[in-house]
Amino acid sequence: MKLRNVRRSSNIEDRRGRRGRTRRGGAIGGLGVGGVLLVLAIGYFTGIDVSPILGGSPSQSVSSAPRDFSAAEQRASDFTSSVLATTEDVWSQVLPQQVGQEYVPPTLVLFSGQTTSSCGGATAATGPFYCPADQKAYLDTQFFATLSQRLGASGDFAAAYVIAHEVAHHVQNQLGVLGQVDQARRASSTAEANALTVRLELQADCLSGVWATYVEGLLEPGDLEEAVNAARQIGDDTLQRNAGRVPQPHTFTHGTSEQRARWFTKGYDAGEIGACDTFQARSL
Repeated sequence: MKLRNVRRSSNIEDRRGRRGRTRRGGAIGGLGVGGVLLVLAIGYFTGIDVSPILGGSPSQSVSSAPRDFSAAEQRASDFTSSVLATTEDVWSQVLPQQVGQEYVPPTLVLFSGQTTSSCGGATAATGPFYCPADQKAYLDTQFFATLSQRLGASGDFAAAYVIAHEVAHHVQNQLGVLGQVDQARRASSTAEANALTVRLELQADCLSGVWATYVEGLLEPGDLEEAVNAARQIGDDTLQRNAGRVPQPHTFTHGTSEQRARWFTKGYDAGEIGACDTFQARSL
């Protein structure tokens, strides 16, 4: 991906390398009953530990003294901020044009090891995630190495796809999709709720494909193949199979490898938000 002349986003909150201190808090702290329900729903959505928010247990805060970054860490930061800038440029154009809505970019939080969000605590094992409660995306940049070395999804555009996917969840939040799915999930069985989440995640994959259409001028040979391969490598069936388990479709929350690759490609081919309505699709 050609990012040499691409600006860097200012919507980056870098928490990497900061020494944490433990604090207790009124974790609920003014959330109210509705806020508590929202946090619980977010935890159910993402698998993030929300107990620090709800239980008043110790949580991780950060000091204001970051350490110096290595060259590799700085490259990861520069790459992430430039990719984030492309999402800002794309959605600031696409959202008004296609749905008549202004785009308000999210903040992307870079962390190392562990951090906290309005959706609860997160560690490197959590993987990248979006928190609708604070409208921030969270990324441990070590995930790029995991993606390449352990998940078999190498290449800079594979990493860019991951960032675009989390930003796509922010787009869904602005469109009201996250709230609607949350309501539907609460009234559903576990299997039905998982099925709804699969549609949510596949729509984010499709929206990532829409983004890819609008950054086509920055793509290099093989970039699209990198993104499609990444989508395949993080399909639920592939992840479960690689973990030595027989895939269990009723437990899927992100979609199969084939589904994830297909919806990303569909978004790329169409370049239209309207092509990403996974909730009305008869077949995924």
